[in-house]
Amino acid sequence: MYLADEAWPDLESYFEAESLALVPLGSTEQHGPHLPEGTDHLIAEAYAREVADRTGYLCTPTITVGVSPHHRQFHGTMWADAPAFRDYVESIARNLTYHGIDRIVFVNAHGGNVEHLREVGRRLRDDGTAYAVEWMWDESIPDLVDEAFARNGPHGGPKETAMIQHLHPELVHDDRLADARDGGIPSVEDADTVKHGARTFYDAIDNTANGVLGDQTDATAEKGARLFDAASEQLVALCEWLADQRFEDLLPRDHV
Repeated sequence: MYLADEAWPDLESYFEAESLALVPLGSTEQHGPHLPEGTDHLIAEAYAREVADRTGYLCTPTITVGVSPHHRQFHGTMWADAPAFRDYVESIARNLTYHGIDRIVFVNAHGGNVEHLREVGRRLRDDGTAYAVEWMWDESIPDLVDEAFARNGPHGGPKETAMIQHLHPELVHDDRLADARDGGIPSVEDADTVKHGARTFYDAIDNTANGVLGDQTDATAEKGARLFDAASEQLVALCEWLADQRFEDLLPRDHV
């Protein structure tokens, strides 16, 4: 069920029967010369809607701009300052709890959001309002991702390329895949920006001139479809597990 498509009386019946919601989040930032800037939020929304369709759980509208200042040197990248992002996401989560939701899955596809979503989840859990957990598709199927690509790359690499080839092939510049590979780097290790245990880079451009890593020519829509189905199954399982928990068991333990 997609919240924005429903009339309020129909949503009332959902809130009477269910207490779980999916909130997709991503970013609007550079993903190299071959992928759209909406890559992350397109992936997150696809997973959230797919799993909402499979399970009947509620999917909210997508939060399309995330914490992305580390991509700011590339044209068009948008970002929210971290405190503003946390407060905004928390406000949306508390809005859901007003209607009866007490467990939330942040369906996230942007690494820069992770620590901030975890902080929001902690705030909601600590005051007993809701239990919110962050989920990322590739972290739910790491072995499959590693098997599919020799150099998957953490950003704009073949795993994200394959996913957009599957979901939105019209947005992929397939004629630029070799340029993306040759203008980027295979991995952060190859950038040689970790010095004596310290990460000396702050921005993506400190590591890679065109903003991406990995071998984009290794991506195919078929690989994307296979990974999408596998990760969707993991998200379904997470939702079903979370819905089955007693809310009291999800709250912080008492002081010893």
